[in-house]
Amino acid sequence: MTTIHVVDAFTKKTSTGNRAGVVLEAESLTTSEMQEIAAFAGYSETAFVLPPTGKDHDLHVRYFTPNAEVPICGHATIATHFLRAQRWGADHYPIRVKTGAGIIPISVRTEGTDLLVSMTQGDVEFGTILDKAERLQLAAALNISVSDFVADLPIQIVSTGHSKVIVPLKCRELLNSLKPNSNDLIALSKSIDCNGFFLFVLSGTSEIPETYGRMFAPAIGIEEDPVTGNANGPTGAYLVQYKLVNFCKSITYLGHQGHSLRKAGTVHVTVSTSERGLVTTVAGYAVLVGCRVFQNSQQP
Repeated sequence: MTTIHVVDAFTKKTSTGNRAGVVLEAESLTTSEMQEIAAFAGYSETAFVLPPTGKDHDLHVRYFTPNAEVPICGHATIATHFLRAQRWGADHYPIRVKTGAGIIPISVRTEGTDLLVSMTQGDVEFGTILDKAERLQLAAALNISVSDFVADLPIQIVSTGHSKVIVPLKCRELLNSLKPNSNDLIALSKSIDCNGFFLFVLSGTSEIPETYGRMFAPAIGIEEDPVTGNANGPTGAYLVQYKLVNFCKSITYLGHQGHSLRKAGTVHVTVSTSERGLVTTVAGYAVLVGCRVFQNSQQP
């Protein structure tokens, strides 16, 4: 029998933000059992907490969608460490966590009765820029026109550990009305070797920006993800790379997502510079919803 803790991340209110499953003591589970549990839970990701495997980290966490293991997941990371800090105290942090995207630092700050969990993401990698034909294919999959993309900005694959196609759109009305064709997005995912499409609109000012976004990843079983740390982080790096914000060593802003699903949540995005280039950190609040029990197949 396995207990799955249910946590809504990037929000303080249940049934908003992005829901994740968290299994706190998963060392007895095989990979196939983790996948089976994630499929049973049905959330976009479920995190499995394991003991460290070396001296360079304090904890090991694996992440599964309902049908595949993924290297890292923002909202499930926030959910995991919110739950651990709530149970054992924020003074157990900061820690180093081994993931499929490398070892990442996690910190937790107490704000009154709330816990703000921050994760430093992996190295920023600016990948392939979609060409004209691929932009046309993406527009068709989204059921919009190529002219709805911001014309002078690239549509580019950007990664901080789990790559996303970063797609700037002209206005929120268009963003809110999107009704993509999942099969067409899956086909494009295969051809460009990237499964997640993050559509965003830049709002606010260059000094105090805000973004509004939606993320689709049907190729890994996620028709639409409510709030996505591993999309908002790369988007922050994209904003800095293309000088869309006033950046001098560091900037922090709010990334909003989930409104179209009535699961609004907010990601606190920070982009800063270091010896290794741009560094992105995403942070958020979370709330415990409850627990579910999975009866392992080998048990009566």
